[in-house]
Amino acid sequence: MKIIKATIEHSKLLSEIGKEAFLQTHGKSAPEKDIAAFTAKYYTETAFFDELNNPDNIYYLIYSNDLVAGYSKIAFNQTHPNIPEKHITKLDRIYLLQEFHGQNLGTALFNHNVELSKKENQLGLWLYVWTENEKAIRFYKKSGFKIVGSHDYQISETRTNPNHILFLKY
Repeated sequence: MKIIKATIEHSKLLSEIGKEAFLQTHGKSAPEKDIAAFTAKYYTETAFFDELNNPDNIYYLIYSNDLVAGYSKIAFNQTHPNIPEKHITKLDRIYLLQEFHGQNLGTALFNHNVELSKKENQLGLWLYVWTENEKAIRFYKKSGFKIVGSHDYQISETRTNPNHILFLKY
């Protein structure tokens, strides 16, 4: 296993992994046309190129035996109205392809992001998680996260998915 910081050169790879992982987890969370429009907008090489050009966005790729297994995206100092602390990190994405589940790669990538956050003197980590993603919710609660609110995540103009807002205070 290895974890590397993603660069602009990884835009295409991130778009492919991101779309596949999103479909594996969220593909049935909304009508097919809404999911297709969402992935066509947010999981393109151009979208990732733009994301990686923003210095606030920090992406990491995780590999298993030289195969890309997933990635994460964090941003430091991303406040949220439901969380009183000011110096906190948003874990915007942590995606692991299903064929790599059960190998503790997600835990390794999560821990990597927590350590980065702490090195930046952040006071905690927050994220959104779809309320029906029970496996992720169990993982986050086991890691010490608390539900601090709810959020309607916009999938399309006519569709939102209910999400929990989770916070881990260090």
